[in-house]
Amino acid sequence: MNDPHHPAADHARATRRLKGFALHLMAYFMVVAACAALNYVKTPDQLWFIYPMVAWGAPLAVHAAWTMGLFDGLAKGPGGRK
Repeated sequence: MNDPHHPAADHARATRRLKGFALHLMAYFMVVAACAALNYVKTPDQLWFIYPMVAWGAPLAVHAAWTMGLFDGLAKGPGGRK
């Protein structure tokens, strides 16, 4: 099973990508929740937690697109081959 285009290899790659994205998403929500709680306790009149939420949300969206395979076509050379 050294063929990178084998269905089992594709499934393993998709599983790794999904696990990585799930960890990234979990960390994102934990950090944003902690920032929101800290913001509410320390400075409730200023909503600063939105800045790290948006700043981290953009790379998270790119990670989601990569996980779905939307960038796979960019890695292929002329003629659709790697």
